[in-house]
Amino acid sequence: MAKLTVSKTAGFCFGVNRAVEKVYKALDEGKQVATLGPLIHNRDAVNDMIKKGARVIEEVSELRQGEYVVIRSHGVGRDVYEKIHALGNPIIDATCPFVAKIHKIAAEKTAEGYFILIAGDEHHPEVQGIVGHCEQNYFVFKDEIVLKAFFERNSQKKLAIISQTTYNNIIWGECLKVLPEDDPNIVVYDTICTATEQRQTDSAALAADSDLMIVIGGKHSSNTVKLYDICSRHCRTYHIENADELDTLDLSNAEKIGITAGASTPATIIKEVVTTMEEILNKENPTEEDIDFAQAIDETFKKLHTGSRVKGCVMAVNNSEVIVDLGAKQTGSVPASELSNDPSKKPSDLVNVGDELELIVIKVSDQDGMATLSKKRVDEQAGVEKVIKAKEEETVLEAEVAASVKGGVNVFYEGVRVFIPASQTGLPREADLSELKGKTVKFVIIEAPERRKSAVGSIKAVTRREKEAAKKKFWETAEIGKEYEGEVKSLTSYGAFVDLGGIDGMVHISELSWNRIKHPSQVVSVGDVLKVYIKDLDQEKDRISLGYKRAEDNPWEKFLSDYEIGDIVEAKIVSITTFGAFAQIIEGVDGLIHISQLADRRVENVKDVVSVGDIVKVKITNIDEDSKRISLSIREALNDADDYEDEDEEE
Repeated sequence: MAKLTVSKTAGFCFGVNRAVEKVYKALDEGKQVATLGPLIHNRDAVNDMIKKGARVIEEVSELRQGEYVVIRSHGVGRDVYEKIHALGNPIIDATCPFVAKIHKIAAEKTAEGYFILIAGDEHHPEVQGIVGHCEQNYFVFKDEIVLKAFFERNSQKKLAIISQTTYNNIIWGECLKVLPEDDPNIVVYDTICTATEQRQTDSAALAADSDLMIVIGGKHSSNTVKLYDICSRHCRTYHIENADELDTLDLSNAEKIGITAGASTPATIIKEVVTTMEEILNKENPTEEDIDFAQAIDETFKKLHTGSRVKGCVMAVNNSEVIVDLGAKQTGSVPASELSNDPSKKPSDLVNVGDELELIVIKVSDQDGMATLSKKRVDEQAGVEKVIKAKEEETVLEAEVAASVKGGVNVFYEGVRVFIPASQTGLPREADLSELKGKTVKFVIIEAPERRKSAVGSIKAVTRREKEAAKKKFWETAEIGKEYEGEVKSLTSYGAFVDLGGIDGMVHISELSWNRIKHPSQVVSVGDVLKVYIKDLDQEKDRISLGYKRAEDNPWEKFLSDYEIGDIVEAKIVSITTFGAFAQIIEGVDGLIHISQLADRRVENVKDVVSVGDIVKVKITNIDEDSKRISLSIREALNDADDYEDEDEEE
């Protein structure tokens, strides 16, 4: 006996279901109702509405006085609303909320000076309705080829791109590839309704596992025809409008039969087809799949209550909100402001289509069929408990700085806002706090959140804790002569402070160079990495003296190895005093030329003989190694030269 399976997403989509409900409710209340065009592409459903008193009109001018006009889920342009208001007829607006959001985007972006690009079929009533909110400032394209041609011919500076809710998701992806990358003047809104795509996916999967498929829906319903085409690729498929056509079908050689339905097919018709099929197949009891399907239909009418927790599956994500399927009468909307406490995060940074979310209902509107939800409030409840525990246990937390605000910075941990005052950031008082934005920091909680107030944290406390640990570790192993590699953290007039790994040591200015320097900046800069060694330690005062000069670089040692008394060398005058002049023999080693040794005559003023920068020939007359003093003489160098010349003449 054949097995009968119904696709789990068969039948009315949310928008159509909402429109049908609105019409039947108005008829039950005794209102005179006219739908602007057939409400749905299903002859039986439309005939039933007509039977109950509804009329179908094609133009606003056909309205009778006082008659309620129903705008179907496809929506209409602004001019249609204006015509209805001019006549004074009341409106039952059954525009699908997803379509209404597209209208809002189109109107707002047009007002901001954007040119609107619409992906879709220009003859489809939904697209015609969208166009009516663009004030002629638009272009409709069917695929990436047309879009590419548009960019080749046009150079609009500000573009807003939207799509028909039932647009093909694969083609949409190809269209996005055509767009210029990282252009700030182009904004893209992903407005495709995933319900249609999901119905097609489910139907294809069922058809692939069936011997025969029955697709239920109006003959002129484009989405039903598309389902028929998809299922036909996998197995023998029939397209019917209702159970009356089942007798004409060939059900032979079909052990597994699948049933799906278009978005305009009422649940009553699907149930009737299922029941009739059971009779044809001589089934006495409904299959397990039938029971599940009936339960799924009933579930679509479950009630939502403000404050209750619900689970929802993400259907669509855009810049302003996340749309979720709650398995309820209403479709859920999570505004970006209710998705996360972190304003720097976009919805697409936080969730993806298909994700299951835990949410809190904050508002239910039966009028527009939407429920406003919050994810951040669920996260906050769980996050607050974690933050309180972190404070109790003095746990070090880690998070990215989201923003600099008045008096400090904000970070978000597990959905909870943690305010870090400027005094707790560890930065100097006049520092620009914005430089922390985007950086990952470690902090501890010093004040737990109460009644939705933010927690207070401290980066400084972590830094202090880390320094204390580093100090302890340093003093356990520190000893005079031990070498370290550290970064120069700051400079003063008397030396450079070097970070040895959480604790600073100082290199005195005299230890930075063998040469005479006036300031440490002549040798090192903040950020330089130096190889230093410990010269002295005072743990009680937390003082560490460091050495930087190397013995092998000592210019005095180089001088002693290369020069001796009696050598005549060239030296550079580097300074002048009343009693003589100092001359540099090699870098770092100077000798004194006494005033009496400046010339072979009496000198009254040193400046009469030499100037700073002069290169002179001098004789090394004395070397005092203990006091590191060298005596030089120009006079003796001259005499030696004269003696050498006299010897040459005698020869």
